[in-house]
Amino acid sequence: MKHDSVGAESGIVNPTFYQELSEEQSVPDVTPRGDALPQVTVSRPLYQQHQLNDAYQYRKPKRALQRELKTRMRKVDAKSCCSTVFPLITWLPEYSWGKDLVRDLISGCTVAVMHIPQGIGYALLANVPPIVGIYMAFFPVLVYFLFGTSRHNSMGTFAVVSIMVGKTVLAYTGTSEPGEPPRTALEVATAVCFVVGIMQLIMCVCRLGVISFLLSDTLVSGFTTGAAIHVVTSQIKDLLGLTLPSVGSMFEIVKTYIEIFKQIVNVNWAAIIISTITIVVLVFNNEILKPRVAKRSVIPIPIELIAVIAGTLLSRYLYLQDKYSIKTIGTIPTGLPAPTLPDFSLMPSILIDSFPVAMVGYTVSVSMALIFAKKENYEIGFNQELFAMGTGNVFASFFSCFPFAASLSRSSIQYSVGGRTQIASVISCGLLAIVLLWVGPFFEPLPRCVLAGIIVVSLKGLLMQVTQLKSFWRQSWIDGMVWILTFLSVVLLAIDIGLLVGIVLSICCIFFRALKPYTCLLGNVPNTDIYLDVNRYDGLIQHAGIKIFHYCGALNFASRAAFKTTVCETLGINLTEEIKRRKDPDWKPSMEQSSCRVLVLDFTSLSSIDPSAVGTFKAMVREFEELDIQIVLAGCQPPVFEVMLKCGLVGDIEKPYCRVFTSVHDAVQFGKECVGMGSISGSVVSGATGIV
Repeated sequence: MKHDSVGAESGIVNPTFYQELSEEQSVPDVTPRGDALPQVTVSRPLYQQHQLNDAYQYRKPKRALQRELKTRMRKVDAKSCCSTVFPLITWLPEYSWGKDLVRDLISGCTVAVMHIPQGIGYALLANVPPIVGIYMAFFPVLVYFLFGTSRHNSMGTFAVVSIMVGKTVLAYTGTSEPGEPPRTALEVATAVCFVVGIMQLIMCVCRLGVISFLLSDTLVSGFTTGAAIHVVTSQIKDLLGLTLPSVGSMFEIVKTYIEIFKQIVNVNWAAIIISTITIVVLVFNNEILKPRVAKRSVIPIPIELIAVIAGTLLSRYLYLQDKYSIKTIGTIPTGLPAPTLPDFSLMPSILIDSFPVAMVGYTVSVSMALIFAKKENYEIGFNQELFAMGTGNVFASFFSCFPFAASLSRSSIQYSVGGRTQIASVISCGLLAIVLLWVGPFFEPLPRCVLAGIIVVSLKGLLMQVTQLKSFWRQSWIDGMVWILTFLSVVLLAIDIGLLVGIVLSICCIFFRALKPYTCLLGNVPNTDIYLDVNRYDGLIQHAGIKIFHYCGALNFASRAAFKTTVCETLGINLTEEIKRRKDPDWKPSMEQSSCRVLVLDFTSLSSIDPSAVGTFKAMVREFEELDIQIVLAGCQPPVFEVMLKCGLVGDIEKPYCRVFTSVHDAVQFGKECVGMGSISGSVVSGATGIV
């Protein structure tokens, strides 16, 4: 036997060893089918937690705060600060100008072509002039190039953000302060952009980058699918050539369809024909031509731009507006906008409306960034993304923009055609500058029904997310309900209300799952020290007079009552009634009441415990003692044990509230001694002989 010097000094002998059986030893056949499993023999003392701590000189690690601060300060230098604020410094020196520039050039040109129709169309969704969508593909994108950490996100207009901004624009356009002229739609949109940017910068300062993870995949899927329904509904009036009155934000979809059916006799058949042709051509390209072209070339057919140019030319030379009353885009100014201050007087009124815009824009952008970062093996800075988007929104608000975000479709195209870095976005900005300076007026005759068709077809990906409901429900009915309730709230009530409902439901799910941890009774695998769930495995041994209760989760002020209730229900004991019966002079014990003498609580999966839970636990220990049931603990992790020690639950070896053992098997051996079934001189487990 090998003695440990430290253990000898503390008065405890530690004969721990692991010994593989030699071929000469006689090993019974414990595996009737297949090859025999490797065998191992373990021999060691039966430890209580205090004894193990003394034997190996347990101590709580001390945090040297001053040393940590000095270490961090040494790491801070000008280069690290610059690379943190300007992430392009980290990848620009490694950039291959000969190889990567060609890919970024192709990617930038492709994305610039997509920016034109999407920018114009999504600007109309936000109820602002069409040229604003092109501005957004220029000003905030340049800022994101400097400060953003994603190398593949295509920033600019995004359908869901556009529709959310459009609600606020409709609500406040025409309002004014006393003695001031009515606010224009663009003034409202720039005010929202400024407030969203400030909110994102405040979140960055508070290090709230990880707050995006409050928006689960289920919530984001249900929310964006519902928002896509809003976008489609908003385009029906242009697809049918109708003029609808404003219906407000609450119950908007229901009210919109009521107005559509009221005016169904006034549809413009020319607009319907143009919309149908546009949709058919786009769907034919996306479903048939695009997959075939992708096999031959990484550059997709710019079908949206072709549709825009074709619609513009047909409208111009066939006089569609004059002959058939087709609504067109209207005036598009040339040149870059002059910087102007946002309307600061409006900002207090739009704080509540701006917060969901800030959250959705950031969450969608980070979600896309994480996908590409995982594929290309680089890191995303969550707080830096907040800084980049916040700075971009504040800067862009001075140049007639509304809040920007990453576009799902454009980002996917930018990556698929070979884009390597945000230099592709700079190239895209250069091409769009030409459009802003000279080409803009060319698109003035473009029919709005063509843009409506482009927008509806582009939403296929978001609308098809409804198919994810089946998988969410299969994985967890709770996630399925979150998806359904979020989707219905967005569609039937309003976008911002639906987002709030989804966030509340997601947080409630966290608490619900925390208050409903996994619990079970354990049984012993014969001839081993392994203990498994008796409801999931057959052939387990449950030792007479001993119950082993496994708890997986946290014990705190919120879950302490549920823990006590679960233990009593699992054991089939009503503590209050049983204690009353015990005090009755005529009480006599029955066989069922004496079936449990020792309750082993398996806390190997207990993540944390707070003083409130310890107080409840002390009372529960005393109540069980009145029933002649002794509670012992097993497998407490060091942080949990330290809290118990501070609160006086453990610590007194002679008369503790409850004993703490290092493992379930040690606790069971102690329990056997208590009920007169074995010895506690040592804990020996032999997988070869099967003898305990």
